Amino acid sequence: MIAILGLVVGIVLGLIFQPDVPVGLQPYLPIAVVAALDAVFGGLRALLDGIFDDKVFVVSFLSNVVVAAAIVYLGDKLGVGGQLSTGVIVVLGIRIFSNVAAIRRHLLHA
Repeated sequence: MIAILGLVVGIVLGLIFQPDVPVGLQPYLPIAVVAALDAVFGGLRALLDGIFDDKVFVVSFLSNVVVAAAIVYLGDKLGVGGQLSTGVIVVLGIRIFSNVAAIRRHLLHA
């Protein structure tokens, strides 16, 4: 319940204050959001499977975002940022769809 409340408060504050993302960080924001979504869907799947651990979720959430952003940053420094960004999105997308499929199977028994 606290997580849902935090999400709602975050969305409302974002809509009210409309923060600007610094230009230097803009390439990393979409990757960080997708990495965060991967952690959220993984946490939801773990919750439905009965193996959710809040410490594991927080560490997974933070490490997903940091590692994904670091890979894209490294790609930018090596001159292959677009390719590594695409790779990160593909891998995280596959994980997200896999978790959503497991959630669907759990909820709908299909």
